[in-house]
Amino acid sequence: MRSTVLLVLVTALGCTGTLSLDEARVVDLTYPFNRDTIYWPTARSFELKPVAHGVNERGQWYASNDFCASEHGGTHLDAPLHFADGGRSTAEVPLSQLIAPARVVDVRERCLADRDYQVSPEDIQAHEERYGRIPAGSAVLILTGFGRFYPDAKRYLGSDARGVAENLHFPGIGEEAARVLVERRVGLVGLDTASLDHGPSQDFLAHRVLAQANIPGLENVAHLDELPPRGATLIALPMKIEVGTGGPCRAIALLPPGVPRRIPVRTEPAPPSNASP
Repeated sequence: MRSTVLLVLVTALGCTGTLSLDEARVVDLTYPFNRDTIYWPTARSFELKPVAHGVNERGQWYASNDFCASEHGGTHLDAPLHFADGGRSTAEVPLSQLIAPARVVDVRERCLADRDYQVSPEDIQAHEERYGRIPAGSAVLILTGFGRFYPDAKRYLGSDARGVAENLHFPGIGEEAARVLVERRVGLVGLDTASLDHGPSQDFLAHRVLAQANIPGLENVAHLDELPPRGATLIALPMKIEVGTGGPCRAIALLPPGVPRRIPVRTEPAPPSNASP
């Protein structure tokens, strides 16, 4: 039954190929939400308040919590509305953009050399030269390697100061690379850092370029180094918040049997911004 349901879902949404859930390897791309979850320094962090936890007056077990947090933290979706007036809200993003064949563009070596690195059109071209042109509707995921620092905010963001967003240093997507992805008509763009734009950005041009094209973003993606450059299927389902600008997301990837693991790269900490390798 599980296999049949998944096959129908993926086919209905226009994804290429067939994939049996019973045969696939499932990779969880989501960080847990807890007191260590990384949020933008100026955003409200995740708070969980126990409401009930124990045997009630009827002698029955009952447990429940309240939670509160910004839409933008942990593994989450940025809806186009986040940076585009009139862009789609979280609830309006089509499922066909949230369930899609995945391409993983590996820029780990460049990010080791410069923790403020911005993905370039040449990075996308290099990926396509090796693995073929990125098909329209694909989910393009940028592997920077910074996921290895999560949830250490100082190493992951470049600063652990709450309320201050001017001292951040981590890789992101350059404006021109974002425009190339729009030209490719991709369905979604994600990466393993806290923002589509690199840490020092103040104008967030990658966000704005993608949002204007109604392309949502997926940030703080976990375990991207377990995905192949092509062949995986991304399923990234956010909380369906009406008029939301984003939302917490449970993201997974399905890998066909026999897909080889990535070749590991060096894992020493990225040097300071613009330092030599």
